Amino acid sequence: MEHYQLLKYAHLIPAVLLLAGVVAHCFMLWKAHRAGDVAVLSRKLRVTRHYSLPALGLVALSLPVSGWWLVHLVGLSLGASWLLYSAKLFGLLMLFGLLLHDRLGAWQKAVAAGDVPQRLLRFVVAYAALLLVLLLAIFALMGAKPA
Repeated sequence: MEHYQLLKYAHLIPAVLLLAGVVAHCFMLWKAHRAGDVAVLSRKLRVTRHYSLPALGLVALSLPVSGWWLVHLVGLSLGASWLLYSAKLFGLLMLFGLLLHDRLGAWQKAVAAGDVPQRLLRFVVAYAALLLVLLLAIFALMGAKPA
Protein backbone atom coordinates (compact mmCIF):
# COMPACT_ATOMS: atom_id res chain seq x y z
CA MET A 1 0.00 0.00 0.00
CA GLU A 2 2.93 2.36 0.54
CA HIS A 3 3.77 1.97 -3.15
CA TYR A 4 0.32 3.27 -4.02
CA GLN A 5 0.77 6.38 -1.85
CA LEU A 6 4.22 7.03 -3.30
CA LEU A 7 2.90 6.64 -6.83
CA LYS A 8 -0.06 8.86 -6.02
CA TYR A 9 2.30 11.66 -4.99
CA ALA A 10 4.55 10.94 -7.98
CA HIS A 11 1.46 11.59 -10.13
CA LEU A 12 0.10 14.55 -8.19
CA ILE A 13 3.32 16.58 -7.92
CA PRO A 14 4.03 16.70 -11.69
CA ALA A 15 0.38 17.62 -12.33
CA VAL A 16 0.60 20.56 -9.93
CA LEU A 17 4.00 21.56 -11.35
CA LEU A 18 2.56 21.49 -14.87
CA LEU A 19 -0.33 23.76 -13.96
CA ALA A 20 1.89 26.10 -11.95
CA GLY A 21 4.47 26.20 -14.76
CA VAL A 22 1.92 27.15 -17.40
CA VAL A 23 0.40 29.85 -15.17
CA ALA A 24 3.83 31.20 -14.18
CA HIS A 25 5.02 31.42 -17.80
CA CYS A 26 1.81 33.10 -18.91
CA PHE A 27 2.25 35.69 -16.18
CA MET A 28 5.97 36.11 -16.86
CA LEU A 29 5.49 36.65 -20.60
CA TRP A 30 2.55 38.98 -20.06
CA LYS A 31 4.59 41.06 -17.61
CA ALA A 32 7.59 41.18 -19.98
CA HIS A 33 5.32 42.20 -22.87
CA ARG A 34 3.73 44.95 -20.80
CA ALA A 35 7.14 46.28 -19.74
CA GLY A 36 8.01 46.88 -23.38
CA ASP A 37 11.70 45.91 -23.14
CA VAL A 38 12.40 44.03 -26.36
CA ALA A 39 15.60 42.38 -25.12
CA VAL A 40 13.97 41.01 -21.97
CA LEU A 41 10.90 39.77 -23.84
CA SER A 42 13.02 38.12 -26.51
CA ARG A 43 15.15 36.37 -23.87
CA LYS A 44 12.09 35.18 -21.94
CA LEU A 45 10.46 33.88 -25.12
CA ARG A 46 13.66 32.04 -26.07
CA VAL A 47 13.98 30.45 -22.64
CA THR A 48 10.32 29.52 -22.60
CA ARG A 49 10.46 27.93 -26.05
CA HIS A 50 13.80 26.14 -25.74
CA TYR A 51 13.80 25.01 -22.12
CA SER A 52 10.54 25.47 -20.25
CA LEU A 53 8.00 24.16 -22.75
CA PRO A 54 9.99 20.99 -23.53
CA ALA A 55 10.45 20.39 -19.79
CA LEU A 56 6.74 20.95 -19.15
CA GLY A 57 6.00 18.61 -22.07
CA LEU A 58 8.11 15.86 -20.51
CA VAL A 59 6.37 16.39 -17.18
CA ALA A 60 3.03 16.17 -18.99
CA LEU A 61 4.06 12.98 -20.78
CA SER A 62 4.89 11.35 -17.45
CA LEU A 63 1.31 11.81 -16.27
CA PRO A 64 -0.35 9.13 -18.46
CA VAL A 65 2.30 6.61 -17.43
CA SER A 66 1.90 7.19 -13.70
CA GLY A 67 -1.87 7.52 -14.15
CA TRP A 68 -2.09 4.18 -15.93
CA TRP A 69 -0.02 2.61 -13.18
CA LEU A 70 -2.33 4.06 -10.52
CA VAL A 71 -5.44 2.79 -12.31
CA HIS A 72 -3.81 -0.60 -12.72
CA LEU A 73 -2.92 -0.81 -9.01
CA VAL A 74 -6.43 0.11 -7.92
CA GLY A 75 -7.99 -2.28 -10.42
CA LEU A 76 -10.25 0.20 -12.18
CA SER A 77 -11.29 -0.37 -15.77
CA LEU A 78 -9.22 1.39 -18.42
CA GLY A 79 -12.45 1.75 -20.41
CA ALA A 80 -14.07 4.02 -17.83
CA SER A 81 -15.58 7.09 -19.44
CA TRP A 82 -13.75 9.57 -17.18
CA LEU A 83 -10.45 7.99 -18.17
CA LEU A 84 -11.24 7.91 -21.89
CA TYR A 85 -12.40 11.54 -21.91
CA SER A 86 -9.31 12.66 -20.04
CA ALA A 87 -7.09 10.77 -22.51
CA LYS A 88 -8.76 12.58 -25.41
CA LEU A 89 -8.34 15.90 -23.64
CA PHE A 90 -4.70 15.05 -23.00
CA GLY A 91 -4.17 14.49 -26.72
CA LEU A 92 -5.68 17.92 -27.37
CA LEU A 93 -3.47 19.37 -24.64
CA MET A 94 -0.36 18.06 -26.39
CA LEU A 95 -1.58 19.33 -29.77
CA PHE A 96 -2.31 22.82 -28.50
CA GLY A 97 0.97 22.82 -26.57
CA LEU A 98 2.81 22.26 -29.86
CA LEU A 99 0.76 24.98 -31.53
CA LEU A 100 1.59 27.34 -28.67
CA HIS A 101 5.27 26.51 -29.11
CA ASP A 102 4.98 27.48 -32.77
CA ARG A 103 3.14 30.74 -32.01
CA LEU A 104 5.73 31.66 -29.38
CA GLY A 105 8.39 31.19 -32.04
CA ALA A 106 6.50 33.50 -34.38
CA TRP A 107 6.16 36.02 -31.53
CA GLN A 108 9.88 35.82 -30.86
CA LYS A 109 10.67 36.48 -34.53
CA ALA A 110 8.20 39.38 -34.61
CA VAL A 111 9.77 40.91 -31.49
CA ALA A 112 13.21 40.64 -33.07
CA ALA A 113 11.89 42.29 -36.23
CA GLY A 114 10.27 45.05 -34.19
CA ASP A 115 6.69 44.53 -35.35
CA VAL A 116 4.29 42.39 -33.30
CA PRO A 117 0.84 42.10 -34.88
CA GLN A 118 -2.10 42.00 -32.48
CA ARG A 119 -3.48 38.95 -34.27
CA LEU A 120 -0.39 36.98 -33.29
CA LEU A 121 -0.75 37.97 -29.66
CA ARG A 122 -4.42 36.94 -29.73
CA PHE A 123 -3.41 33.48 -30.95
CA VAL A 124 -0.78 33.15 -28.21
CA VAL A 125 -3.29 34.18 -25.55
CA ALA A 126 -5.95 31.88 -27.00
CA TYR A 127 -3.62 28.86 -27.02
CA ALA A 128 -2.41 29.57 -23.51
CA ALA A 129 -5.98 29.97 -22.24
CA LEU A 130 -6.97 26.78 -24.01
CA LEU A 131 -4.09 24.93 -22.35
CA LEU A 132 -5.24 26.13 -18.95
CA VAL A 133 -8.85 25.14 -19.65
CA LEU A 134 -7.80 21.69 -20.87
CA LEU A 135 -5.60 21.16 -17.82
CA LEU A 136 -8.41 22.16 -15.49
CA ALA A 137 -10.87 19.92 -17.35
CA ILE A 138 -8.50 16.96 -17.03
CA PHE A 139 -8.03 17.71 -13.33
CA ALA A 140 -11.81 17.89 -12.91
CA LEU A 141 -12.23 14.50 -14.58
CA MET A 142 -9.54 13.01 -12.39
CA GLY A 143 -11.22 14.45 -9.31
CA ALA A 144 -14.63 13.13 -10.36
CA LYS A 145 -13.43 9.55 -10.79
CA PRO A 146 -14.85 6.83 -8.58
CA ALA A 147 -13.11 6.38 -5.23
